[in-house]
Amino acid sequence: MTDTLHIIGGGMAGAEAAWQAANMGVPVVIHEMRPKVKTFAHRTGNLGEMVCSNSFRSDDDESNAVGLLHWEMRTAGGIIISSADQHALPAGSALAVDRDPFSETVTKRLLDHPLITLDSNEITELPMDGNWIIATGPLTSSALGQSIAAHTGADALAFFDAIAPIVYAESINMDTCWMQSRYDKGDTDEERKAYLNCPMDKQQYEAFIDALLAADKTEFHEGETAGYFDGCLPIEVMAERGRETLRFGPMKPVGLTNPHRPDDKPYAVVQLRRDNALGTLYNIVGFQTKMKHGAQTEVFRMIPGLENASFARLGGIHRNTFINSPTLLDHQLRLKSRPNIRFAGQITGVEGYVESAAMGLLAGRMAAGEILGRLVETPPLDTAMGALVNHITGGAAAKTFQPMNVNFGLFQPIDAKHGRKNRKTRYKAYTDRAKAAWQEWLDAQKPTA
Repeated sequence: MTDTLHIIGGGMAGAEAAWQAANMGVPVVIHEMRPKVKTFAHRTGNLGEMVCSNSFRSDDDESNAVGLLHWEMRTAGGIIISSADQHALPAGSALAVDRDPFSETVTKRLLDHPLITLDSNEITELPMDGNWIIATGPLTSSALGQSIAAHTGADALAFFDAIAPIVYAESINMDTCWMQSRYDKGDTDEERKAYLNCPMDKQQYEAFIDALLAADKTEFHEGETAGYFDGCLPIEVMAERGRETLRFGPMKPVGLTNPHRPDDKPYAVVQLRRDNALGTLYNIVGFQTKMKHGAQTEVFRMIPGLENASFARLGGIHRNTFINSPTLLDHQLRLKSRPNIRFAGQITGVEGYVESAAMGLLAGRMAAGEILGRLVETPPLDTAMGALVNHITGGAAAKTFQPMNVNFGLFQPIDAKHGRKNRKTRYKAYTDRAKAAWQEWLDAQKPTA
């Protein structure tokens, strides 16, 4: 007799956890409060909705840790990565997604599964009994967040996450802009032209920085602090760190040649990435912002090519809550003080769609295995998922714990007894080792006859 697994939250982590557990034969109820209870960032009631960027980042599984995580999820039959593949957009070496069809596909596949049901009521208290996964993400409701904090005896940590604006393609001046992926990356001509580029000379860049620094910004409420995650800094915060910071970040001009003026090297370049399959929407890459909406339109229209830009969505900022996982969770992602509850996704302190879905994949398999009476071991440290879950459940120092993207710095070092390897060779060694370890871990989970 199997028990039901209850999952709070239908984002990347919750959707993936439900899919994995149901495919192991465990009945699942997804408790998703949307659309009854709305958040400021979500637009729909769909499961797996993308609320910030539409990119799953690098898809290179040989020399990039994120791409390796994609590979591990694909081999484990992940619903998030397979749905992303189904609705992929040209993005050079990255995996960008047509966001609405993607979330609609995730929702349909989950609700069509005979073992998955959806409950749209808000859960406001930490559950006492039953098998649960909390995958409420960065926008955990205040009631549930307070319940978690009250039980753990520690305040939830929090940082602020910012959303980049989206521009209507028809409003972009292509006499100024051009299509090119940095360093012409990509296997096809479409991929090599996946990004739209807006060039700036030094005078334009300096004026843009001045306007950015002077613009009206969102004010914080009393008692809040701006503990931003470095991987998702608002552009004005980057500019405050130094006038040249953006030129060495999202506005770096390297690897690009302006066909309108091939002999003039841009001083800075703003890149936009296609946001839907129709090519009618583009998001401004790396331009998360906490500027007020009126200021955004004025400042962003200073970008050459965007003088008459029309915005489908302006940027925003929201509180992003996560728990101190190294203190609170064991290596099975269980709450130490109440082991019938697991946590998954961004609330555990991982950052990014891919990392969130990966922790959902593990939590779903681990919870289902426990219900079925067969232990699903934590993946080996040599794998991307194993390295990431190890970091958040003990590898990181609890006192300074901050959200983390997957990266090779979390992996056990490669033996370089033949001398220091170059980076490309070293990363390939990491991914080869990880793939072998991951496949062995997957094979060990197959039920024996």
